[in-house]
Amino acid sequence: MVVMDILAGLNDAQKQSVTTTSGPLLILAGAGSGKTKALTHRIAYLIANEGVWPEQILAVTFTNKAAREMRERLSGLLGQENTRTFMPWMGTFHGICVRLLRIDGEAVGVPRNFIIYDEDDRQGLIKQAMKQLSVSDKEIKPRTISSAVSNAKNELVTPDEFESTAQFPYQKTIAKVYRQYEKMRREAGALDFDDLLIETVRLFRDHSTVRTKWRDKFTHILIDEYQDTNAAQYALIKLLVNNQQNIAVVGDDWQSIYSWRGADFTNILNFERDFPGATVIKLEQNYRSTASILDAAHSVILKNTQRSDKKLWTAAGEGAPVRVHAVDDETAEAAFVAEAIAAQVAIGTRRYDDVAVLYRTNAQSAPLERAFMRYGVKYRIVGGVRFYDRKEVKDILAYLKLAVQPRDRMSFSRVVNVPTRGIGATSLEKFLAWQGSTDFDIIAALSNVEQTSSLTPRAKAALAGLGEILRSIQASIVNDAPAEVIEKLIKRTGYDTYILDDTPQAEDRQENLGALISDASAFASVDDFLEEAALLSSADSSADDNEVTLMTLHAAKGLEFPVVYMVGMEEGILPHARVYEAGPAELEEERRLCYVGMTRAREELHLTYAYSRITFGQRSYQPVSRFIADMGDQVLQTTGGPDRGATNRYTADEFDDFFPDEPFTSGDRVKSQAFGKGTVVDVDGLALTIEFDGGTTKRLNAEYARLEKI
Repeated sequence: MVVMDILAGLNDAQKQSVTTTSGPLLILAGAGSGKTKALTHRIAYLIANEGVWPEQILAVTFTNKAAREMRERLSGLLGQENTRTFMPWMGTFHGICVRLLRIDGEAVGVPRNFIIYDEDDRQGLIKQAMKQLSVSDKEIKPRTISSAVSNAKNELVTPDEFESTAQFPYQKTIAKVYRQYEKMRREAGALDFDDLLIETVRLFRDHSTVRTKWRDKFTHILIDEYQDTNAAQYALIKLLVNNQQNIAVVGDDWQSIYSWRGADFTNILNFERDFPGATVIKLEQNYRSTASILDAAHSVILKNTQRSDKKLWTAAGEGAPVRVHAVDDETAEAAFVAEAIAAQVAIGTRRYDDVAVLYRTNAQSAPLERAFMRYGVKYRIVGGVRFYDRKEVKDILAYLKLAVQPRDRMSFSRVVNVPTRGIGATSLEKFLAWQGSTDFDIIAALSNVEQTSSLTPRAKAALAGLGEILRSIQASIVNDAPAEVIEKLIKRTGYDTYILDDTPQAEDRQENLGALISDASAFASVDDFLEEAALLSSADSSADDNEVTLMTLHAAKGLEFPVVYMVGMEEGILPHARVYEAGPAELEEERRLCYVGMTRAREELHLTYAYSRITFGQRSYQPVSRFIADMGDQVLQTTGGPDRGATNRYTADEFDDFFPDEPFTSGDRVKSQAFGKGTVVDVDGLALTIEFDGGTTKRLNAEYARLEKI
């Protein structure tokens, strides 16, 4: 292998990244700039031209998939067989720490035969610890404690330190359980995933002989996605770097979007402080996107104050302009996207798998899934499950199904302890056996549960309470609209409190329930809604690879597509509503998230925002996202989609004028196909309050209601 073979096909900055082999090196790699190629060729260069043995190189990636792909590329570059012994110290932080602890972990009391607990194992042991401490899961949920323990460990916070800073009873309870969990875990000879990192840090920090051994072994250290390292990973890296400081880190602070799981993007910004004299190389040539897309994305990220300086460029040409589409609401948004994709596929200019639809939260997939099914657009959801297959959605649907059909044992079994009511498996079995021996349906049996002698008073009370809830749901089904029924159900069961457990997923679950309520608002009856939900839930997911990809912006990182639609570009969605309380740092991360989404697109980027959107059954009116304004004159605005008006170029100042003038005023007489003739009595933006001649008053969206002035 000669030098030219390894350097062939690299641009000047990539070549410099490969051939700068001594001392600390920071490679600031912009989106689509070929960082993996540079990193792989750098390792090949060290081995083929610098005489470094593969086992002397520590190469850390963030996923096993990335490690496998890099190993395959390396074996091809070096002409070596890709075996398990090739590049033995290439892998994820966790995978490498497992190996280090198997070898030297006994120095810190970690047995060689330690077992590894996954998240389910950890929560199971936490439940046992809670039981020993007489901490009720009604007081605090095991998964809440598990999340708190994980966060503490990633920040290298011990039980003693956690307890010393606990101020409120809630925190003190977690501290007690954390301490007991750690005691029980050690007794079991187990490590959880967070322990793999912190025990390795402790090993190198407290045992200089072991630290020196591994520092001498690893003559070169390479870290990918350095902007995503947390406190424990950062500490581990600092402990392993030897006096030669041959450490090369690759990353992009502009794409740091994981602070919620402990990532600290300032690690990459502080690299030159940590390693004085470091060489800094910027990979700024983008091989993915057109200039139009890059310029728009660059205009967005420039608004952040905490960032490195670079300017991506491309030889791919200007390309199609970034297009902004204003739509009426989430239903029109989904229909526009589905119709646009279907049209391109129909004329043969695109395949389904050329397209990705990206959204801020999982809950936004619901109207998209419905529209895609209606238009026959094949799709798959990446990093999540179909909306109607999500646990919280299925739980609420089970309550509804049981209220509609009180002999539905499957739905009853699903909800009887959701939220937890303390009804054990034996009690449930006895209740169902008794109910089956009577003429009662399940709800009637719950109401008459005092008649059986086979259950304890506590079980009877819990079952009778469930019966009251189900009867109230039945009454609501008769009197209320489906969306109102679901709202009352969520509150009456306590499900709204049940899902809030201080984990990162809690917010997603809450938003999914809001989307369910919004979805139900389109139906006249609960029966109709359940029928539609059943059809959507049972829809086959084809094995065909030719499918549109639906995913969150977080899940899209590292991927690319010829065509990208980013939906929900409104204040409160992107940026997320939490930024109004969290402050500038949170807003800057939301802006980085927007940047990541935009730079997934290779050829076409479409951004959509809605004039109004139903959230938790209530129509809201949010202004267009400030990130679109950040793009300035880099985008084209298409009001209402390409079929509803001319396309114009807008500047940042003109985004205030995107919303159309109010077409109606108070006192106007109007005609609705659904409700007949009426009078407009109030105008609030696009929201019209109309008193119809038949005696009903409705609040309607002026754009969506198709009202005719008379």
